Amino acid sequence: MDVEIIKCLKDNYSYLVIDNKTNSACVIDPSESKPIINFVEKTNINLKFILNTHHHYDHIGGNKELKKKYSAKVIGFEEDKNRIPEIDICLKDREVWKYNNFEFQIFHIAGHTSGHICINFYKEKLLFTGDTLFSLGCGRIFEGTYKQMYNSLKLIKTFSIETKIYCGHEYTLKNSQFCSMHDKENLKLKEKILKIKKKLDKGLPTVPTTLKDELETNIFLRCNSIETFSKLRDLKDNF
Repeated sequence: MDVEIIKCLKDNYSYLVIDNKTNSACVIDPSESKPIINFVEKTNINLKFILNTHHHYDHIGGNKELKKKYSAKVIGFEEDKNRIPEIDICLKDREVWKYNNFEFQIFHIAGHTSGHICINFYKEKLLFTGDTLFSLGCGRIFEGTYKQMYNSLKLIKTFSIETKIYCGHEYTLKNSQFCSMHDKENLKLKEKILKIKKKLDKGLPTVPTTLKDELETNIFLRCNSIETFSKLRDLKDNF
């Protein structure tokens, strides 16, 4: 499988997971339809499925038009079925879904929203985390609790350290500034920041990151207590 990163809106990322054997694709969190359509038409791939991590407009904005244009099926979490437009296939927490060479498992990771999921293409070790885990950060807590977000991040920490993390936004530089303030002696973090700046200087995305990198540098994954996590999350909200 290949992953194509599609820049959308101001700082969103949508992703096309492409099966080159069948020339078919899934799109994950299409913020808007136009950039997706442009890529699909240019490459002549078959868009078969639309996957949503959560219901926020900047993750589902392209659902309706993409479904209409390509007859793609919309897949989401069953507990969010009333908030994800055009949904066709509702999956349960930890359900495995397969179609031809596409194979993934969803996990309910509440916190940012009550119905947020991550999508794990476990054979390829590709994890799409939406707005729960970012490179060097984590999402704001809108509908959930600190405990839910903390436990969601703990769950993500159990995946293979080789897993590639694809998040919903390009927030990495600002996240790195916050991490630097609260983890000043972390040499791995300093090395990562240099790499981040080089990528951004070239106009490149800072994603994917890896779970190994995040465990070494992301202050929210390095928390060992809900109390520490809650304090940091409050500080980040006002950063």
